[in-house]
Amino acid sequence: MAFIDEMKIYMKAGDGGNGVERWLHLKSKDLGGPSGGDGGKGGDVYFHAVRDVHMLSKYRHQKEFIAERGGDGGKDSLHGKNGEDMVFDAPIGSLIRNMQTGEEFSLLTEDEKVLVLKGGRGGYGNERFKSATNRSPKEHTPGAKGQEGEFAIELQLVADVGLIGLPNAGKSSLLNALTRASAKTADYPFTTLEPNLGEFYGFILADIPGLIEGASEGKGLGHKFLRHVKRTKMLAHLVSLENEDPLAVYETVRKELEAFDKDLASKHEIIILTKTDTGTPERMKEVEAEMKKACPESEIFSITILDDEGMKKFQDELLKLLKAVA
Repeated sequence: MAFIDEMKIYMKAGDGGNGVERWLHLKSKDLGGPSGGDGGKGGDVYFHAVRDVHMLSKYRHQKEFIAERGGDGGKDSLHGKNGEDMVFDAPIGSLIRNMQTGEEFSLLTEDEKVLVLKGGRGGYGNERFKSATNRSPKEHTPGAKGQEGEFAIELQLVADVGLIGLPNAGKSSLLNALTRASAKTADYPFTTLEPNLGEFYGFILADIPGLIEGASEGKGLGHKFLRHVKRTKMLAHLVSLENEDPLAVYETVRKELEAFDKDLASKHEIIILTKTDTGTPERMKEVEAEMKKACPESEIFSITILDDEGMKKFQDELLKLLKAVA
C-alpha cells in the first residue's frame, strides 16, 4: 500500500430531517389535532487521531465524506432519528486546514477528537405550531443544511528522534538494529521512499527518506519529507564513512534543513558516523576529530551495526540522551 502523507477531501455534515404535517386519527374525530413530529439532527463531522502513520492510505480512493442525514419526523409526534456522525481517522501528527475558512488544527494525542462541521438542525413538525389561537396548524419546516467544506490534510510525524542524512547513509539499517522495525534496506540510494517508525524503549524513532542538495527547493524526494522532522525532539544526523568528505556531506544536509525551517537548526542533534568498518581506524579518528572541531556542541558517535558490543554501548548512550531531552 502506497504511503500517503497529504490529501485534499470534501466533507459535509448531515442535513437535518424535515418536520412533517400529521394529524391524530381518533374514533370520535376525523381530525384529532396536529401530531407531526420534528426532524432529526444531521450527523456531525469529526477528525479522530489514531496511532497509524498509514491511515491516510486507506482513504486513497475516496474523496467525499458525508455524515448521515437526520430522519424526517413521523406521525403521533414521533421525532426523526438523528443522523450518525462521520468520524475520519487521521494519523497522530496530522495538520488539518479548512480551505474555505483558513482554520487550522493539529492532532497531537492519540484518541483526540475534533469537531469540524456541525450537522443541520431538524425541522419542526406541525405539532410545534399548535397554540390557543391556532389549534390546527399546517405549518412545518424543512431541516437545515449541514455545514460543508474542503479540507487539506498534511501529516507531520511526531517522533522523539528523526534519523536524517544523505541517501544510503544507513538510516534504515540503524532503525532496524535499534528497534523491531523491518524497514527496507539495500546497497543503493533511495531505498526508503516513505518514513519508517520504530520503538526504542518507549521512544519513537523515525527514519526520514534521504535528503540531497536542493531538497528544500524540491529536488530529489524534496521538502515532502523535510516537514517530518519538524516535530521531532532530537535529530540523529547519520554520515557514512564511505563518503570522501564526511564533513561536507554533513554540511550539505544542515544547509537544507536551515533553508527549509530555521527552527530545525536549533534542535538537539547528535552525529553518528556510520559504516565505520569501511575505513581504517586512523581515518575514523581523523574524521571524528574533524567533526568535533566543526560541531563542538554535538555528541559524536562512531558505529557499525556489525559490532554487537559497540552497538550495545551506543544504545545505552542514546537511551541516556533521550531521557535527558524528554
